[in-house]
Amino acid sequence: VQLVESGGGLVQAGGSARLSCTTVGSDFNMKVMGWYRQTPGKQREWVAHTSSNGGHTSYADSVKGRFTLSKENAKNTVHLQMNSLKPEDTAVYYCVTLKNFFSGNVTSWGQGTQVTVSS
Repeated sequence: VQLVESGGGLVQAGGSARLSCTTVGSDFNMKVMGWYRQTPGKQREWVAHTSSNGGHTSYADSVKGRFTLSKENAKNTVHLQMNSLKPEDTAVYYCVTLKNFFSGNVTSWGQGTQVTVSS
């Protein structure tokens, strides 16, 4: 599965940004999708993921209440709406597919998109 992210950039603290991830491949409506992020010198951190039909979503405590993940099966796209951004949200964000909703097994990674939050 090929995953293509877009929407990163420079944002001021307190602002918003929206990341999108479009897949090239089949059976998007059956895929569990999510986002990870990574800052230099740190391991990749799970951010959120959603079930194949988009009906169930789970978030890391660090982003809960600020980020919203949505899945548009008709467009083979997932979106990560990020509000009330903080400098500590600065990272490269990766779109992923997961084996299933309850495991952390990532099956595909996108190339990543940089989000920089200035204070």
